[in-house]
Amino acid sequence: MADRPLGAAAVILDDVGRVLLVNHTYGKLNWEVPGGYSEPGESALETVLREVRQETGLAVVVERLTGVYDDPEHDTHHFVMLCHQQEQTEVPRADLSEVSTLDYWPVDALPRPISDFTARRIQDALAETASQHLP
Repeated sequence: MADRPLGAAAVILDDVGRVLLVNHTYGKLNWEVPGGYSEPGESALETVLREVRQETGLAVVVERLTGVYDDPEHDTHHFVMLCHQQEQTEVPRADLSEVSTLDYWPVDALPRPISDFTARRIQDALAETASQHLP
């Protein structure tokens, strides 16, 4: 159990309330919030900061934890955090080795394909209180 990686993702909103989504070059090719799995010894906070920087080039500040989800498919727990950019003038750029494209999307008009899990994490992040989604 202690050796299990954890997942961490960021819901990042721009100044007009659109959410930043990435389309990976691998997997199901759905639109996703930036994030990934931890490296050995890495905390959820460290993971989300590293993954966002790696996938989008952005430095972010975590505002709050918005949910912890059980991910039985990958035998891990998945932490989601609401974040904002450190520098509002910084423009996200895709790391083309992992992300084919990225963009900001209105929360009420998310692109397809997108998983129900991703849409749920976004909605939960926009709620007022953090939630926990464990069995």
